[in-house]
Amino acid sequence: MGKKEKIIVGISIGDLNGIGSEVVLKTFEDARMLDFCTPILFASVKLMSFYKKQYGLEINFHGIDKPEDALHKKINVLNVWKENVEVHFGKEDPDAGAYAIKSLKAAVAALKTEKIDVLVTAPIHKSNVQSVTFNFPGHTDYLAKELKGDSLMLMISDELKVGLLTDHVPVKEVSNNITPEVIQKKINTIYQTLIQDFGVIKPKIAVLGINPHTGDNGVIGKEDDEVLRPTLEDIRKTGKLVYGPYSADSFFGSGNYKNFDAIIASYHDQGLVPFKTLAFGKGVNYTAGLNRIRTSPDHGTAFEVAGQNKANEESFKEAVFAALSIYKKREEYQKYASNPLKKNSKKRESKKK
Repeated sequence: MGKKEKIIVGISIGDLNGIGSEVVLKTFEDARMLDFCTPILFASVKLMSFYKKQYGLEINFHGIDKPEDALHKKINVLNVWKENVEVHFGKEDPDAGAYAIKSLKAAVAALKTEKIDVLVTAPIHKSNVQSVTFNFPGHTDYLAKELKGDSLMLMISDELKVGLLTDHVPVKEVSNNITPEVIQKKINTIYQTLIQDFGVIKPKIAVLGINPHTGDNGVIGKEDDEVLRPTLEDIRKTGKLVYGPYSADSFFGSGNYKNFDAIIASYHDQGLVPFKTLAFGKGVNYTAGLNRIRTSPDHGTAFEVAGQNKANEESFKEAVFAALSIYKKREEYQKYASNPLKKNSKKRESKKK
């Protein structure tokens, strides 16, 4: 490919019977997207040509067999497989899930070896993809195994960032999974993420309580008083601006979330219900805390509208832009972190002038 001109975005195609293909292709039907990045779709030219015809899109593909063959200003399709694949829109099918995982594994392998710069994943169906070789609740858990770092599901939009202490955990097991060690690790991850990936110099983080009304002094559970509060107090002693725990029922409706750079919810629905209510269609799921960058749209496979040319691609497009932005911010942070005197010397030079 020669000298890199643009950020290379690897894209896993998601469940073949869902809306992933539609939102991916509609995103890149807009030729202006190729001014910002070079996409590589991990699937097959045969499959993508089928989708192109299905949705009546005016786009062309450049078929490749390895990432190094990708061309800028082209929609590159890396042939992860060559055989014909049957697509049954809206159907839960383990075969469709198996191809989704083939695409994901090939894209992650390219990400690990820096053949692509960032990864954007189309939605998978969590039950379709389960197999002997893939036994994870979702993308986040798989990426945590394959990549380095402490992963954290972080939902992001222009005005809101919501992280989770526990993600794909049954409600009855939530409190058992929230320990001082987990709280410390998750807050440290989101704190560092805000600095290196979003350019926040001194992050302010709000933490939501585990129980209704944060336990009401132990009347509705003791976890907030015995685990969450003392751990947050210990973290505050290190100088981090961490506040809470806040009662979750009024936190978003009151607009209090606008006073913080990020909010940490105790469990999945406590954080994602308000996030998707406030930001649905514009939100992005970012796997924070890892040594590589992965984003995805804030929606699922949407089998109910798959193949009908009704899917909205805005969230996927936002996921691409978020990945590009985070990549640039992290590059900038790492440049200065590796040479902290460089920034100070520039300041001194400007003062002399």
